[in-house]
Amino acid sequence: MRILFNMAHPSQVHQFKYTIRDLEDKGHKCKITIVDKEVSIKLLEAYGFEYEVVGSAKSSLLLKSTELLKIESQIYKISSSFKPDLLVGGSGNAYVAHVGKLIRKPSIIFEDSENALIERLLTDPFATVICTPTSFKKNLGFKQVLFDGYKELAYLHPKHFCPNPIILDELGLSNEDKLIIMRFVNWNANHDVGHHGIQNEIELVQELEKYGRVLITSERNVDPELEKYKIKTSPEKLHDLLFFAHLFIGDSQTMTTEAAVLGIPAIRCNSFVGKNDMSNFVELEQKYHLIYNYCDSTEALMKAIELMKNSHLKDEWENKRDSLLKDKIDVSSFITWFIENYPESFIIMKENPDFQSQFKTV
Repeated sequence: MRILFNMAHPSQVHQFKYTIRDLEDKGHKCKITIVDKEVSIKLLEAYGFEYEVVGSAKSSLLLKSTELLKIESQIYKISSSFKPDLLVGGSGNAYVAHVGKLIRKPSIIFEDSENALIERLLTDPFATVICTPTSFKKNLGFKQVLFDGYKELAYLHPKHFCPNPIILDELGLSNEDKLIIMRFVNWNANHDVGHHGIQNEIELVQELEKYGRVLITSERNVDPELEKYKIKTSPEKLHDLLFFAHLFIGDSQTMTTEAAVLGIPAIRCNSFVGKNDMSNFVELEQKYHLIYNYCDSTEALMKAIELMKNSHLKDEWENKRDSLLKDKIDVSSFITWFIENYPESFIIMKENPDFQSQFKTV
């Protein structure tokens, strides 16, 4: 089988990296196209993947619309020579859905965001299959397949992820340090219009450094006063560092979930939080009690201080993580199976969703 993977966000490099290796080990041919965004290319090079750049992330809606046409033109051109049997993309990947329709080949999208309305309008009608977590609260019709997991469990499930403590040495840290990882993201995606993240960054850092060592990772420029806290490390090592943290706090959607599935107490603070919040964050907070969601930065700070005063924090969250892993599947192995056996895999999942229980390893 010949499979084209388009990656439009750095998290999608992580999401598909084990699947691509597994498929290639089994003799399948995989082609990677990439939309240059933040550290995507650095990640692909660090993992030793070959790729073709088809475009770059843009900030305004006008630029995004023109770039979409350019990206799809490039993917179509590559598809003409590669001749994929199947196209695969992550959340909001309208590119492969559109090109799949044009070349009359199936496209599989792995979606986890109910609130990305523009991306969904562009993607859902054209995708052949849309795979979503079981917590996903939107009914997308017959083409939807539900799986027991999150995309972050495609690369942070213990079957695949083993943290490397060498990152602590590289940053001059030790296991005795109480690490507080903070993450600030850009707010220029289509679904980010009108929203914001943490608004009291300096106060957060000043208060939290009373309880531990604060380290910042940021997609955007930070206040000059916070520059000394920024992490300078290779992006592929960030999950290793996160594993050894005592607390995560940030406005990042993806990194909040990454912390949760690693068993790290996580506080997410942005204006998406509310009655229409994404279902995975509701589930992680209300069912597994691994994260806290706030739209108010002061409330987020108060909860962070409360958690850092808890001397049993790490043990409590390790137990919570164990409960999560008992319920969820090894998502990467599921993705590999679903792609390799498509379209039979689609029929199996529609007729017997419990078939996926074989991918539970904990």
